[in-house]
Amino acid sequence: MKFKSINPFNGDVLATYEEQDEKSVLNTLSKSQKAYQGWRKTSVTDRTSMMKKAAKVLRDNAEEYAMMITLEMGKPITESRAEVNKCAWVCDYYADNAAEFLKDEIIKTDAQQSFVRHDPIGGILAIMPWNFPFWQVFRFAAPTLMAGNVGLLKHASNVFGCAKQIEEVFIKAGFPEGVFQNIILHHDKTEMLISHEAIRAVTLTGSERAGSSVASLAGKYIKKSLLELGGNNSFIVLEDADIDKAVETALVARMLNCGQSCIAAKRFILIGDVYEKFTKKFIESVTKLKSGDPRDESTMVGTLARKDLADELQDQMSRSIKAGDQ
Repeated sequence: MKFKSINPFNGDVLATYEEQDEKSVLNTLSKSQKAYQGWRKTSVTDRTSMMKKAAKVLRDNAEEYAMMITLEMGKPITESRAEVNKCAWVCDYYADNAAEFLKDEIIKTDAQQSFVRHDPIGGILAIMPWNFPFWQVFRFAAPTLMAGNVGLLKHASNVFGCAKQIEEVFIKAGFPEGVFQNIILHHDKTEMLISHEAIRAVTLTGSERAGSSVASLAGKYIKKSLLELGGNNSFIVLEDADIDKAVETALVARMLNCGQSCIAAKRFILIGDVYEKFTKKFIESVTKLKSGDPRDESTMVGTLARKDLADELQDQMSRSIKAGDQ
């Protein structure tokens, strides 16, 4: 199977990626197992040094990585740039704090001596979404690698260019071969990964349907799992609110990343007399947002990440308008 990376703004094909065959996937998993045996014994000091280098690689190549995000999923370049820099920050954060987080903790029990020790468990599979193609991966990868585990990434199929660059970040930062690897595979092959002995846990950020499927597989093969699924967050404006500030915050909460965020404000609950004031100012603010080519520095609202997502939203809007007229 081949996957096409398509610019959602103009429909241009950016690249084509070939799905790995079973032999290639098994080789990747074998590399992961071998890498773990050495990586788990690496000192926190050495891991810290490499993670700091990863942060530097991200900052030094921020423009290149930001452009890939923008080209593959349509996010305004200013937001993409901020995302890459946030990834550098999270690398620094865990590099600076991992030693404290991982140190043994003496606790009181009835025993003569008791303590908590944090040991790595092995290969962690990350199934990641396209909406924040760098950030979602690095917020997993930084703590995972600092804890002595190894990471395997199965990214969303429309951002394989980002996935490739992320793997290269860790290579450039000097991480040993196999400590972090990218896997190009269709989602219907997920069971092959989760069932393999190299995978000791799986984490997913995505839809409830995807989460249910992955959780079922993790349970089937007795693997640890961590899921972050969809949200339906409410934005509540009370009668004593500062309307201008509320509108300013609501604009970001709803429109960041073209609204493609699990923590975006999905529902607006306006109390009493605040309804008219807030609605008027919010509509005025939205009309001032500039949409267009996400590569343009002045663009504030980019495109949706894929054509099918745009078609789905258009259909939802049409049905909602029709229902409101009835």
